[in-house]
Amino acid sequence: MNKNKKFLITGSNGQLAKEFQHTFTEQNVQYTAFTRSQLDITDFALVEQTIKNEKPDVVLNCAAYNLVDVAEDQPEIAHKINVEAVGNLARVCQANGIFFVHYSTDYVFDGQKNAPYTEEDEPNPINVYAQSKYQGEQAVEQVAKDSLTFRVSWVFGEGQQNFFYKVEQWLQQKDRLQIVDDNKSVVTYAKDIVDITLLALEKGLRGLYHLTNSGACSRYESVKYYVMKKGIDKPVDPISSSHFVEKAKRAPYTLLSNQKISKELNITIPHWQDAVDRFIERKNK
Repeated sequence: MNKNKKFLITGSNGQLAKEFQHTFTEQNVQYTAFTRSQLDITDFALVEQTIKNEKPDVVLNCAAYNLVDVAEDQPEIAHKINVEAVGNLARVCQANGIFFVHYSTDYVFDGQKNAPYTEEDEPNPINVYAQSKYQGEQAVEQVAKDSLTFRVSWVFGEGQQNFFYKVEQWLQQKDRLQIVDDNKSVVTYAKDIVDITLLALEKGLRGLYHLTNSGACSRYESVKYYVMKKGIDKPVDPISSSHFVEKAKRAPYTLLSNQKISKELNITIPHWQDAVDRFIERKNK
């Protein structure tokens, strides 16, 4: 039972980490959470000492370098945080009998399949950020047998680090929105990621899984739905990604199939529109 376990969370200011903290507080689950300034995961000695001091049963690694465009100019930093530090965390956990949970991304795929990617499909990252995340997955696989790695996509939740927060800012500043429509994946609610992660831990799952809300959407489709559900009377126009100059290449299609984890946990993962509905309802409370 998760209620009998102690959790350690890295990257505690991020939206996924915040959702874990919210859930653990509600459920009276014991945890400690560290910001980057409190626990720099690139400092191996500090990581090792902190984990030994805290003695958690599970480490949830919510820390990551996710500045996709900036990573093109900072490959060493992306590699240090997303690969070396992840490997170190996995190594310390394995050596101390601690279960390790890590989060990766749909960006590890190149977008050429045009059908939902499964866990058996071979990644082919096309930018520095994606390469670092894929190498991070490999670091976990090589070191930690007692681990779970989840690939997630377009995560949204509480705080200022997600796409819908940006949408809210744009709505205040602009009369109409222009949103990219030539990409396809799916927005995924942090709360659903947390709930399914905890269920996977309860059931003793190990290995690599795709964890997303169900359905598929472009950025444009997700924003159009969000604006409609918010009751905001502003037009949202589709636009090609070619209108924007971005340093990092983006794959046009990175939709992940969540069938494997759905089947193993015997659950139906909510549709992304249902997730957006619950997110808005929660924000309105």
